Amino acid sequence: MERRRLGRTGIAVSALGFGASEFGQKRIALKTAAGILGSALDDGLNVIDTAACYGNSEELIGRAVGHRRKEYCILTKCGHASGLRFEDWTPALIEPSIDRSLKRLRTDYLDVVQLHSCGEQQLRRGELTGALRRAREKGKLRYIGYSGDGKAALYAAQCGAFDTIQISLSIADQEAIETILPLARERDLGIIAKRPIANAAWLAGSWWSLGSYSRPYRTRLRKLNYDFLNRDAREAVATALRFTLSAPGVHTAIAGTTKRWRWQQNAARLAEGPLPQSEYDSIRTRWRSVATADWIGLE
Repeated sequence: MERRRLGRTGIAVSALGFGASEFGQKRIALKTAAGILGSALDDGLNVIDTAACYGNSEELIGRAVGHRRKEYCILTKCGHASGLRFEDWTPALIEPSIDRSLKRLRTDYLDVVQLHSCGEQQLRRGELTGALRRAREKGKLRYIGYSGDGKAALYAAQCGAFDTIQISLSIADQEAIETILPLARERDLGIIAKRPIANAAWLAGSWWSLGSYSRPYRTRLRKLNYDFLNRDAREAVATALRFTLSAPGVHTAIAGTTKRWRWQQNAARLAEGPLPQSEYDSIRTRWRSVATADWIGLE
């Protein structure tokens, strides 16, 4: 699988990463998690993204592939107390949350710890990034990241405190291409794209069966009315995924699943290489002609 340098971190990451939020949301069995992650690592994936607030996701990863720790980069997130006796977004919470993640993930260091969707004003105070720096000085993490969107993500990219930014970027979520990516390239920040296929919202069932993230994407995609979404479902998903990874400055796209075959399908789609420039430009042109000012990244 293609590897890309994650900005100034210098880490060589697989273009396709694994997002493990569904592991905790759906409380999947350890055997299932081990099968999915084991086969992904065998196929060359080396990025696993999770968070302290994703249920038992961290624990499942540690139990499933902790013995293969040298084969992958682990990205986790902190900020939500999620059971710890602290308030959200307080400096005192940061290190206990990291310590809990280390224990759950069965590792003695974390590659990237990301502040998880806190607001711009909290970032500007600098207390949270200061707590992360202190944890890094103790060897508990290698790099500091921010996961979020909108004005907070833009400030995170500008302030110089972060090595990586995780943002929403897809055929239905292109704000960051114009706001974050140029600045990230200038400052050599690692860019991690979340929800890279817009939750495949055009394929989902009824409106009421959609999750809170998928509903806005369904609305946007109906208005965007891309021609390629009328093609075979596998081809349409491939186009969407390749679009995200063709955006200048994106290093890895985090896609989650609870089915091994879906991971293998996603990996096969990327073997086709970048999206042809003409098709990429067509999607961007359509976005510019239809998107409104309130179509900002989804937190």
